[in-house]
Amino acid sequence: MYFPIANIEINPFIPPVVAFVISFFTSMGGVSGAFLLLPFQVSVLGFNSPAVSATNQLFNIVAIPSGIYRYIKEGRMVWPLTWVVIIGTLPGVLIGAIIRIQYLPDPRNFKMFVGLILLYIGSRLLKDILKGKRNKKGELSVDEKFQKLNKEFNSKHREVDKQLPKVIVIEFSLTRISYDFYGQEFKINTIGVMTLSAIVGIIGGVYGIGGGAIIAPLFISYFGLPVYTVAGA
Repeated sequence: MYFPIANIEINPFIPPVVAFVISFFTSMGGVSGAFLLLPFQVSVLGFNSPAVSATNQLFNIVAIPSGIYRYIKEGRMVWPLTWVVIIGTLPGVLIGAIIRIQYLPDPRNFKMFVGLILLYIGSRLLKDILKGKRNKKGELSVDEKFQKLNKEFNSKHREVDKQLPKVIVIEFSLTRISYDFYGQEFKINTIGVMTLSAIVGIIGGVYGIGGGAIIAPLFISYFGLPVYTVAGA
């Protein structure tokens, strides 16, 4: 089948199958997988025009809702954090889209940009994995505590119709967001999150992703937030 905008000819079943496989695994970490789908479109399918970024953004809109529904149902959505991220990201995405069209229309330059972003994401993930291994010698991380508490809760209430403890928002202001998760309080700077979201939004607008794969590791590493609460945001 020929796709005129992408100027490629391919079996129409291949893109949805690849998108399904990618989103199946990446949704577990709170990202749509668009950061992996774009390299596939550019390098494998040969879709090199700026339209590939817009196509990837549309994939985000379709792939994300099902994952969000689960986090809402389980009470793991930190809504103040979500709204701050949205407010910061939207203008950044618009700026990024303009940069993509005007300054990065050349496929070679765009591939270099994509490569740098993937290198950053990969290095952050590797660093977090190595850091996690070192932490196992000492205290449990927040996420490990959650897993332990979650397992204990399920074993105690398996036969009882009870729900897991949910996120409790303690404070939401222009300067600070504070919430409780499994008995532990987390505090973050509102302006800092909004600024970071704007920067990530610009990068995401150029790349064609929502930015979750970039901002989630930063929330975990720099802000010290548990992945089980930032994934929904």
